Parts: sequence; C-alpha cells; structure tokens
Amino acid sequence: MSDSVAQATACYERYAAAFNARDIEGMVAEMHFPHRRLAEENRFEVWETADEYRVSRGEAMTVTLAAQGWSHTAVTSIEAVQSGADKVHLALNHVRRRADGSDYNTFATLWIFTKIDGRWGVQFRSSFLSEST
Repeated sequence: MSDSVAQATACYERYAAAFNARDIEGMVAEMHFPHRRLAEENRFEVWETADEYRVSRGEAMTVTLAAQGWSHTAVTSIEAVQSGADKVHLALNHVRRRADGSDYNTFATLWIFTKIDGRWGVQFRSSFLSEST
C-alpha cells in the first residue's frame, strides 16, 4: 500500500469513528472545504466552509439517523481505485446497523481525498444506495 493510500485510509477511519460518535468536530477535522457530496437521486450538495457544514449537517443528521433506529455505520470494504501523491479515490462499501446488530441499509460510496497544505482530507463523496430493509 502506498503512503498516499495509507494516509487517505487513516483519514477515512478517523472520520468514520467521529461519525459513529456523532462528533461533528472530529468529522470536520478530516474534511477539506469546499466539500462536495453527490447523494441519492443525483442531489448535489456543496459546503463552502466548515461552519456551513456544522450548521446544515450536525444536529439534522443525528435526528435523521435516530429516527431510522441507527446505532452505527460499518465499512465492509475499502479499495483504492486511483491514487497519486496528492489525491486518492477510495471505493467503500458501508452498512448501517441498528442497536441489535441487524443491518438496515447498505450502500457503496466513492470518497476522494486530497492533500492540501500537507494535510489529507476528504473533499468529495458520492453515494449509491444499494439496499434498504
């Protein structure tokens, strides 16, 4: 595994731990802005700043996940599909789980990590809903 892929993967793992802990500051620390997300139904979201992300995603995402019965999100696979010295594309498969451990949503994502001013961060994400139960 190249150093770039290792750094991008470590960045993702820190982000995922923060996401599961509902730690918005930990999530923002692993992102670059402007940050872009291509979501379901080709809905495109852009957050120009970390503050904009905090306001729009922080509490709202927690409420949405709680309503789904969410306990945590796990990654089931990570593959570097392209990489260079300052950009890495990671293809990931995720599963959302309830407190009883049952899966209720699986989805594939492409995360693009960039190295800016010596720091790795995710700058673009695209999700594809695979299955919902």
